[in-house]
Amino acid sequence: MSEAEARREREQVRRSWLLSLPALAILAVAAIGPLFIMVAYSFLTPGKYGNVEWLFSLEGWRGILWSKDIFSDEYVLADAHLTIFWRSVKLSILTTLTTLAVGFPTAWFIATRPPKSRALWLFLITIPFWTNLLIRTYAINEVIRIEGLLNTVLLKLGLLSAPLRLIYTDIAVFIGMTYVYLPLMVLPLFAAIDRFDMRLLEAGYDLYASRMQVLRRVILPIVKPGIVAGSILVFVPSLGAYVTPRVLGGGKQMMIGNFIELQFGQGRNWPLGAALSMALLLVVMVALLFYVRAATGEKQDG
Repeated sequence: MSEAEARREREQVRRSWLLSLPALAILAVAAIGPLFIMVAYSFLTPGKYGNVEWLFSLEGWRGILWSKDIFSDEYVLADAHLTIFWRSVKLSILTTLTTLAVGFPTAWFIATRPPKSRALWLFLITIPFWTNLLIRTYAINEVIRIEGLLNTVLLKLGLLSAPLRLIYTDIAVFIGMTYVYLPLMVLPLFAAIDRFDMRLLEAGYDLYASRMQVLRRVILPIVKPGIVAGSILVFVPSLGAYVTPRVLGGGKQMMIGNFIELQFGQGRNWPLGAALSMALLLVVMVALLFYVRAATGEKQDG
């Protein structure tokens, strides 16, 4: 490379960075800035009436798993916190598995339709995204509440003698999150299945493989990137869900997102809320690293 070409390349790189400066500034102020504030708050002392006092403390991080006994001032295991963590992880995993179980055959059905009707099915899948999350959650509330559509129909048909009490339970939160996040599972699965070569199925059957063997050894390994991507897209927002547990759980079935909001509100413990936020962020980062590693390994194997 000549000196003139090297100079032009350096100028082009410099120009690209200059053009990117406004976007980088907005990203730093709107995304990285608040993140640094949360990190700083997590190492400070709680204020008496909210906010923080600028004194270094690890109480916020310690409070994630431990709480101080009001009588002896000794630290004991925070059972309530662990219950909230377990509920959040449990419901997120159940939501991910259920959306996978429902979304896989749905995506397969759409991917195997003729091209003309395929666009219509995808359109129907994306329609829920046109409506606000809060409205969709209240719609589920109207379906599963005691006097809701589900109980009314089952009572009219004589299938129930008393209405089901689903609202304000873990089951209600699970149903709501499954409905809300199902399209996030279907779309990545459809993208993976759409690229699947159907002739591989014929080859598997010609080699006397059963349907289960074809599914386990042919289909699933090829569409694995779509499964991993859909699982991440469902698990991550489910873990930090706020609106759905708030509406369908009624404040009784609290998840991590609601617990964090409580610390910045009535709890007036901003360092604990910030530490919980950072802990949740670390969990999400681990999940994303798992996805990147799985996807990269899949490409290298291919």
